[in-house]
Parts: sequence; structure tokens; C-alpha cells
Amino acid sequence: MIKTIAISMLSICLCYTGTVSAKAKKQLVFAKGTIHKAVFIECSEMVDEGLYESIKRRTKTALDDGATYIIYEMDTFGGRVDSALSIYQYILQVVSKKARTAAYIRTKAISAGALISVSCQDIIMKENAQIGDCAPIMMGGKLEGVEREKMESPLRSYFETAAKTNGYPAALCKAMVTVAIEVYKIKNVQTEKYEYFEGDNLPQNDKIYDIENKELINNKDSLLTLGADLAYEYGLARTVVEGLDEQAREETLAYLEERDQITFERPAQILKTNWSEELVRMLTSPAVTGILFMVALLGIYAELNSPGVGLPGAVAVAALIILFGSKYLIGMANWWEIAVFAIGMGLMMMEIFVIPGFGIAGISGVLLMIFAIGAMMVGNPPEELPIPASPLDWDLFEQNLQGLMAGFIGFCIFAYFIGKYFPRLPLTNRLVLTAHKDPVSVRAGGVAAPAPEAQVTVGEEGVSVGELRPSGIARFGKNRLNVVTRGEPIKTGRKIKVVVVEGNSIVVKEVDG
Repeated sequence: MIKTIAISMLSICLCYTGTVSAKAKKQLVFAKGTIHKAVFIECSEMVDEGLYESIKRRTKTALDDGATYIIYEMDTFGGRVDSALSIYQYILQVVSKKARTAAYIRTKAISAGALISVSCQDIIMKENAQIGDCAPIMMGGKLEGVEREKMESPLRSYFETAAKTNGYPAALCKAMVTVAIEVYKIKNVQTEKYEYFEGDNLPQNDKIYDIENKELINNKDSLLTLGADLAYEYGLARTVVEGLDEQAREETLAYLEERDQITFERPAQILKTNWSEELVRMLTSPAVTGILFMVALLGIYAELNSPGVGLPGAVAVAALIILFGSKYLIGMANWWEIAVFAIGMGLMMMEIFVIPGFGIAGISGVLLMIFAIGAMMVGNPPEELPIPASPLDWDLFEQNLQGLMAGFIGFCIFAYFIGKYFPRLPLTNRLVLTAHKDPVSVRAGGVAAPAPEAQVTVGEEGVSVGELRPSGIARFGKNRLNVVTRGEPIKTGRKIKVVVVEGNSIVVKEVDG
């Protein structure tokens, strides 16, 4: 008790004077013989912005609950490099200052997963697990020459920084990024330990290193990927654990307890992604982004080709809300981008429903909407212009753009079939406006009637009796009939003309002059 009080008072004094060194802070937090709390945070499947936001939320929850050891449970083939870099920086620069971090590789930490793993202070691998192969790739293209080096150079730097910070062999980490790096294992005769060097940076002092018996670990034709046993042998993994998930987690805790001479609370907490985070991750993938874009375009197309305002318009609005809302939740869409899109849509609607024809307002609205959607595809802070700043940013932009292009192509295909076949199908022919040259009989109220005096044909002219917003009553000769516009309002007493007759619906437009 006295010892605890003394440590607490010393901590307060040191914090007040601002003279606590990093080592002293670590000793205060990780005092030997004390009871600590360890939390496992699952990092599985695709590495994306949704996973980054989820990791931040769960890590904050663990720290707020008093966790002093955060163990990231890895099971991923990788994903977006920009998201992996965000997680890497968050763990290395933020979390490691508040708790001891470890990567427990349950099955695999490939590509982006390897970058996240080396950002942790310890790597613990389950038997038969793998780590490595972090060379960047480009969707739909091939990285070569200068372009590849521009993407690999910062990645190598990130791996090297993490290796030096956390005590991993830097040469092995860099060989996970670039194919051309040879790695040799050479014994230090003074320390009796093995060290690892790149092929073009071998040591020259044969009194310190046994250069003649150097061992090639990785050649120039392959990316380095290590199994658990070799990762442990080469000093990348601290230990290898066995058994099923619960047993392997328990062995992980037991290793840390023995090494750091501490005790963990039992059972250790496991934090997984919740259903809403998984939903957002799914909605923000390029494939689903393309589908939402296609649905929105189809809804707008169907709404403009059907009388009144109905289900297609509601579907389009819902698709756009999901598209922008999911991007906003992961930080891809900024508030001003959503505002620009809303202004563009407002201008386009004003052009359609208020201003006759299609002019400056409509064109401006379309351009603003295209700009907002394009800006949403770039992960920029609100105060910066949406311009990709690095090769990784361009790769992300191209992936999202490919999803949008696929959605647009899908829209063109479906729009063709809607225009060609929907008017012929019994269940859908009333949803699409088509020209009908045969006269039909309609009486006021919009109910079909055989009265010959109520016949109207395409091209027949009349006068609006009341204001059409967009439906109302018009007079054709002696007949007062229910009519509807294509969406634009028409004032009382204006000259109109029938443009479409379909079933019981009479679609009209205002006659200029």
C-alpha cells in the first residue's frame, strides 16, 4: 500500500514538472509484479477505412477501460495501403505511448497486415501463421520503374522506422516490400548472435562478423514471406504459440506475463467489429459504391420517364444518402462535398420543374454533382482540395473511379432494357412514359370511360383550368380532364398540348407563346 502511494505521488510530481522521460513513463505504466489488463482487438478480412475507424473506436474503449496491453489479433490478406498506413501511424505514434502493443498473428498478416504488425512493439505468431509480401499493387494496371519505386520507397521507410523502434531486423522488413533486396544472415562473433544485412550493404570487418559463412535468407527474385518458425528464428516474432484460439490466446498472455513479470486479469476481453461497422465497410467498397451509383442513376432515369413523383425517385434519393453517408462515416466524404452535391441536385431539379428547357442551371447542377462525386473519391481533409497527393492516393482514386465507371456502364445497360421492354410488360408499362397515338376516352377524375366526346389524342391542344403541380385539370373543347405534366408546374389559363397518352394518364406540356 505504501509502495503504491509512493509511486502515485512520484508520478504526480514528475508530470507536474514535465521532466518524465519516455523510459520512466514506461516503467510507471508497466511496473513489475502488478496486475494488468490485456485486451484482444480483432483485425480480420479486408484492411480498409472502415477497419481503421473500428480499430480506433475499440482501442479507445480498451484504453478507457484501463487496458495496459493492447493485442491486435491479425488475420488478413491485406487491402488498402492508405488505410494500413493510417492504422500503422495510429498504433506507432498514439497507442504505443499509452499501452504496450502486440500483434498476435492468428493465421496470416500479409501485405497491409504485415505493415500493421510491425507497428506493434511485439509480434507473436501462432504455429503455421505467415507474415510478409507487402509490395504495392495497382488495380487494373502494372507498376513498373519509377512509379513502383515512388510507392515502394515510402513503404520501405515505414517498415524500417517500425523495425528500429520496435527491435525487428530492418533488412527483413524491407525485403517484404521490394523484390530486388537480398538479405544475408551473418554471425557476430563478438556477441555470438546473428544479424541481418542487405546484399548491397554487407559488413566489411571480418574480425567482428563471420562474413565467409554468411547465409542467404532472401534472393533478388522474391518477396520475403515468413512462416512462424522462421520468423521466430530470425528475430521477427518474439515467440510461437500453439493450440486452438482460446489456448493460443492464453499462451500469448502467459508469454507476456513471464517475460514482463506481471499478471493479467482473466478472462481477457476480446473486442470485435460490430454489425454497423461491418455494414459501413461493405457499403464503402468500390464494388458496392458502383452498385449504389447505378441504382441512383436508374432511379433518376425512371423518375424522369414516369408521371408524377414516386418510388423511383425515393429509391434514387435513398441510394445517394447511403452512398454519401457511408463515405462520410469513414472520412472519405467531407461536409462541403455533400453540400456541393445538394446544390447541384437543387439546380438540376429547378431546371426540370421550374425553368422551361435545359440551360445554365441544369448544366451547372450536373457539373457540380459530378465534381462532388469525384471529390468524394479522394480521402482529403476538409481544408484541402480533393487532389490525390501521392501515388497511393492516385491508386485509391482510380479504384473508386473504376467502381463508378462500372456503375455507369451498368446504368446504360439497364436503361436500354427499361426503355425497350418495360412498356410491353403488364406490371411495368404504367411506370414508363411512351407515346400513344390512338385516341382514348377519359372523363374528369382520370377514370377511363367510353364516352366519345371525351376523346383526346397526342398533339391535341387545350387550356389548363387550374394550376398543374404537376397534376390538375385541363379543358379540351367541352371536356374537363385530369392531366399531369412531366414534372414542371404550369399556371392557370396556359395553353397546353398532349404529348403522351398511356392508359388513363394524359401527359401534357405547355405550348410556348
